[in-house]
Amino acid sequence: MQHRALLALAAVLALAACSKSTPQAESDTQQEAPAMEQNPFFTESTLPFQYPPFDKIRDSDFKPAFERGMAEHLAEIEAIANQTEPPTFDNTMIPLEQSGRMLDRVSRVFFALVGADTNDAREAIRSEMAPKLSAHSDAILLNAKLFDRVKTLYDTRADLGLDAESVRLIEEYYRDFVRAGALLSAEAKERIKAINAELAELQTQFSQNVLDEVNASAVVVDSREALAGLSEAEIAAAAEAAKARGLEGKYVIALLNTSGQPPLASLENRALRERIMQASLARGSHGGEFDNREVFVKIVKLRAERAQLMGYANHAAYSLETQTAKTPQAVNDMLTSLGPRAAANAKREAADLQAMIDAEGGDFKLASWDWAYYAEKLRKQRYDFDESQLKPYFELNNVIENGVFYAAHELYGISFKERTDLPVYHEGVRVWDVTDADGKPLAIFIGDYYARPSKRGGAWMNAYVSQSDLLGTHPIVANHLNIPEPPAGEPTLLTWDEVDTLFHEFGHALHGMFSNVRYPYFAGTSVPRDFVEYPSQVNEMWAVWPSVLTHYAVHYQTGEPMPRELLDKVLATQKFNQGYATTEYLAASILDQAWHQLTPEQVPSADNLLAFEAKALKDAGVALAAVPPRYRTTYFSHITGGYSAGYYSYIWSEVLDADTVQWFKTHGGLKRENGDHFRDTLLSRGGSVEAMTLFRNFYGAEPDIEPLLERRGLN
Repeated sequence: MQHRALLALAAVLALAACSKSTPQAESDTQQEAPAMEQNPFFTESTLPFQYPPFDKIRDSDFKPAFERGMAEHLAEIEAIANQTEPPTFDNTMIPLEQSGRMLDRVSRVFFALVGADTNDAREAIRSEMAPKLSAHSDAILLNAKLFDRVKTLYDTRADLGLDAESVRLIEEYYRDFVRAGALLSAEAKERIKAINAELAELQTQFSQNVLDEVNASAVVVDSREALAGLSEAEIAAAAEAAKARGLEGKYVIALLNTSGQPPLASLENRALRERIMQASLARGSHGGEFDNREVFVKIVKLRAERAQLMGYANHAAYSLETQTAKTPQAVNDMLTSLGPRAAANAKREAADLQAMIDAEGGDFKLASWDWAYYAEKLRKQRYDFDESQLKPYFELNNVIENGVFYAAHELYGISFKERTDLPVYHEGVRVWDVTDADGKPLAIFIGDYYARPSKRGGAWMNAYVSQSDLLGTHPIVANHLNIPEPPAGEPTLLTWDEVDTLFHEFGHALHGMFSNVRYPYFAGTSVPRDFVEYPSQVNEMWAVWPSVLTHYAVHYQTGEPMPRELLDKVLATQKFNQGYATTEYLAASILDQAWHQLTPEQVPSADNLLAFEAKALKDAGVALAAVPPRYRTTYFSHITGGYSAGYYSYIWSEVLDADTVQWFKTHGGLKRENGDHFRDTLLSRGGSVEAMTLFRNFYGAEPDIEPLLERRGLN
């Protein structure tokens, strides 16, 4: 029943962003409900690999497809649960995996579009469907007859003569049912259902507030002079953004979802830098219609109550049980060991920046809105270059095709061919066929790279179709970034962070495209949350691999390669500002754990939310005024969705990543045999084998934290 996708719906509901201020849906007269038989979700797409027919999908199609999809799914579940024949793998597990196909189709497309290109109509549907989908999931996972069949197979799994992947499928289903409350009393089950429904609504409200306020809080600037330090292209983009808001003659600095904002590295006007940072940090916590304090407190309290009903001390204990970390103590041990080290590095960096301020005659103390600006100046001073020197060598299309795709071809033998005949949901979206080394079609890859008001912040990967031998499906995966789109006719020149993000997200895409499993439950990135970032982080290494970097880092006008001395400086700065970067990340991870290790009684009131946040950071030794958390609680969308008690995952995965980078270097780097080994032992296996077993199968040993400490300058 595409079971893992169903379990992940709540996460998708929370993370897919939205905006009531985005372009309106078509009016009722323009968009009449189509005839039921014309609904494109009622049958499988006839396009290659079941590619979504975006040109035929209208907003009015979603609700009927959700309703019919849920009804069909429940009918399929009832048929499985009410069989008179004793349960077997073939009459229970196989039909479970085959069920819910229509619901899977509409869910994948709808939530992908809510994240990438939302509008008022889609937001209304999302708000209506969130509790219904939660109830639908509960109706399946709390179906007593169905659970009895699964439990019978679980209890006898050693005697069924099944292969390892099939045995693991039984075990994972059984665990999911138990963790949903299948063993609870009838009264407790009803309370679980009520909690899940309320959480679905609250998570939707939280994410709506986050994106609505991002758009509403954009900083309006009256004069061009105040933008000194920005490039001509950035100033033109700010003017275009103002014009789009009806503010002709002014300039608009749009906010991203993180605490820090890119213009802070370039703007010379300190007062404007302060305005931008203060607007960013205040989101969701200063009263008004977008205030998220009450919403967040309710979410945390409900999660804590649900965890205790399930028999766990808190939500973190419940959530981490299925991750490679296993326990809150393991996560706490890592965070408390790294936090003070990172903060000490950040304090040393702050002293260097303060010295620069003082040397320039600045009569002020380094603040959060100063850090990026002076760090960039210090980078230029130490290494004799700044980001503006790099950007002409990082033109978007060239980085994609001669960097990201080139590295994948060299390592795995796969090839890419862009196609323009398939429909897309937005004019800026691009599509490529992906061919395997043996010449056979492998996947379809979708790239959606530009920011827009209808798109949530950040960067992510999703699968429109996942690979499965059982279903005969091939992967269709998409990458999404939020690169500012330049004025018409201007090239898209990237920052180094944006280049790194392109490689990172494509690592997720490779994980999805290389999937080679039988059951859809295990497909692609269906692995523990603290393992899923590992392959994507590994792929970042190729951005700076010399033969790859020289292949794509060429001047967009002259075609001249990046000078070797500039290339060397880029590589030399890999540890620069790592105290700041590590501290802001760890601070957010610590907040996540602090909230989710509370009992219901310990959750503070909305009015005390900010005080709790401040105390948690102080107690952990990372409360640095000049280094705010990467996300503050009230706009931390990760932890109201799929990364609750899981934001630590990035650095947990980075231990494995750093080890893997060392492995590649030791074994000769960018070679096909190395890529094939990584693909065969790990990337292709999805969740069909326990995650750390996959790592050991690839690496040949247990993970070692030393390469990570070396990389981040923490040793």
